[in-house]
Amino acid sequence: EVFLYLGGRPGKLEHATRVDGPVVARFREAAARHGLMILLGSLHERIPGRDDKVFNTSVLIDGAGEVLATYRKLKLFDVELPNLSIKESDTIEPGDSLPPVVDTPIGRVGLTICFDLRFADLYQHLRRKWAEIVFAPSNFTAPTGAAHWETLLRARALENQVYLAAPAQWGKHNPKFSSWGHSALVDPWGTICALAPEGTGLTFGEIDLAYLEKVRRELPMKVV
Repeated sequence: EVFLYLGGRPGKLEHATRVDGPVVARFREAAARHGLMILLGSLHERIPGRDDKVFNTSVLIDGAGEVLATYRKLKLFDVELPNLSIKESDTIEPGDSLPPVVDTPIGRVGLTICFDLRFADLYQHLRRKWAEIVFAPSNFTAPTGAAHWETLLRARALENQVYLAAPAQWGKHNPKFSSWGHSALVDPWGTICALAPEGTGLTFGEIDLAYLEKVRRELPMKVV
C-alpha cells in the first residue's frame, strides 16, 4: 500500500501522481518488456481540481503493459489514541465504486486495499463477481498486524473461497509508527501457503485454480 511515498500530508500531496502519468507509464513499459503483470499495490492519485486530498489507488497492469483495472480505496482508517493519531480521511478521498473483478491469465482477479479487510461485505461482493484471486496490498500498524493480520486474511480467503494475496509494508517509519509487514498468500481453504519473514524481500507462492475448484465443489456455497 502507498509504495511510492509513506509520510505526512505535505509529501503525500506533493508526490501524488496520475494513473495516466509518467510514473505508472514506467511500470507499464516494464510489464510489457518482461511480459508479466504488475500490481502497483497502491499509490496516491491526484484528483483533478483538488489540492487538499488524493485517492489511494491500486493499479493492475497486464503483460502487454495495459492498465487492466484500477480501484480507489473505499474504507479509510481513522483513529485517535493517546500516543497515535492516524486520520486517512484528512488527506484521502474515498472511492465511489465497489472493487472490480477482471479476467487475467492467472484467473479472475479482484482488488482491495488494507483496511477493506475488516469489511466482509466487500469480499462477498467480489465472490459474487466470481473472483478467484483477491489482492489486498496493506500497511497494517505493528500492533494491529500482530493481533489481526493473519486472522483477517484467512477469514476473508476461506469464507469467500478465494486466494488472497497480500503484499505489505514493513519497517519502522518514525518513532511512533511501524508497519507489520508479513506479506502473505492464503489459499481458499484458509491455509497460509506463503508468508514473508521480518524484513524486506521477495515471497513466492503457488496459485492452483484446480484446487480452488475442488474446495468450491466439496464445500459448496450459494452465491447470491
